[in-house]
Amino acid sequence: MSHMPPAGDAQETRRRLVEAAYQEFAAYGIAGARVDRVAATAGVNKALIYFHFSNKDGLFAAVFEQLVGQALSEAPMDATNLPEYAGRLFDAGQAHPDALRLAAWHRLERSPDQAPLKAVLDANQSKIDAIAEAQAAGHVTTRFTAAEVLALVLTIANMWSVLTPELHLSAPQDPATRRALVVAALTTLLAP
Repeated sequence: MSHMPPAGDAQETRRRLVEAAYQEFAAYGIAGARVDRVAATAGVNKALIYFHFSNKDGLFAAVFEQLVGQALSEAPMDATNLPEYAGRLFDAGQAHPDALRLAAWHRLERSPDQAPLKAVLDANQSKIDAIAEAQAAGHVTTRFTAAEVLALVLTIANMWSVLTPELHLSAPQDPATRRALVVAALTTLLAP
């Protein structure tokens, strides 16, 4: 007797599991997420999580790789206009606050002993290479390495999501004002 679901069902089951896990991990983090809740939300047997993803870390990796793909399609990077790219990242964070929470859990709970996620490594390297080319062409400052530029862009684009609630009280509340600050700060920092 085979434990594999039929091929057509397998893809749909995997999609439902990733969708349910996205919400679970965003709400509870990696450590707090429960595979029982993921399976129940997806409407499948918990054993299918292990069949498709091996373990909870494998499930998180699949969810995070999907998030990376979504971010790449929603906010494509133009290395010659990094301030506007940061603005698009800000917009994506406003549209998908769960994605920001998921990214925070990734930073907080992924062990340094775990293998890096290939999708993240590939996306970062592609961006670093494009930034280096933009630097060589004179579009972006060379005061920072390409990797440092990427770190600045990502950090400033998402800075509002990491502020304490108390600082939020003193900060501009209007998303358009916050976005404008992201773009202005990076325009100043990254000018050649």
